[in-house]
Amino acid sequence: MANETEHFVLTLSCPNKPGIVASVATTLFECGADILEAQQYDDEETKIFFARIEFCFVGGFIDSLRPKIETIANQFGMDWNVRSLSERRRILILASQSDHCIADLLYRWRTGELAMDVVGIVSNHSRETYKNIDFGDIRFDHLPVSNDRRQQQEAQIWKIIEERRVDLVILARYMQILSDDLSAKLSGRCINIHHSFLPGFRGAKPYHQAHARGVKLIGATAHFVTAELDEGPIIEQDVERVGHQDTPRAMIQKGRDIERRVLSRAVAWYLEDRILLNKNKTVVFRD
Repeated sequence: MANETEHFVLTLSCPNKPGIVASVATTLFECGADILEAQQYDDEETKIFFARIEFCFVGGFIDSLRPKIETIANQFGMDWNVRSLSERRRILILASQSDHCIADLLYRWRTGELAMDVVGIVSNHSRETYKNIDFGDIRFDHLPVSNDRRQQQEAQIWKIIEERRVDLVILARYMQILSDDLSAKLSGRCINIHHSFLPGFRGAKPYHQAHARGVKLIGATAHFVTAELDEGPIIEQDVERVGHQDTPRAMIQKGRDIERRVLSRAVAWYLEDRILLNKNKTVVFRD
């Protein structure tokens, strides 16, 4: 019998039909589950129904629930998943020279804000690059990359992902483009963060370009990685107003703050099963 303090999450998506919510709620009740939070969304454009239901047991068994949900899934053509929130996701962080996002993620992890297990850090820069960050006993892999060994480097990354049973890869300002092959392998489980100037200011020094154009808003975007560069399903965005008095350096500092909080939100929602893919978009059931 499940502990009443253990919370489970059921996520589902399927073509919208009458009776989905009633069938799921009745099944949960019959299996002794107490619904703690329920959110749903019917996309009128795609005609797909989405739901996230958090629950605990007051006298039932999780093993008795799964086959009954499977029966409902077959009836409605449903994609679904049930997971205990006590099962911590295994995280691999990829980073380059900028360290603000990785430092923030590790701080939130150590303070318990992000309930995850960091199973490794991979960088195309040496560990000396992060001398201001305490990695503790986290495994660090320095995997340099160049045009003539990019394929071998990605093969090493994929080996790490498989051997350490990684659930989510976070590109914490990892300034290398993943190949189409690796992007496809990581579909739906790789989150990237970048400034929101794209596609307007590409390449080096985007904040300097933005300053030269006199932009009034700067921001950041967290999204799932796909083969289309920086065009994967968006998870979270935020902006901050800037003015004529802000130098490029000041804009960079503000941009770092936005990137940190946008990435941490996206990761937190992933860890709590709040993000569902909706073709080239996402449904995010915020808490």
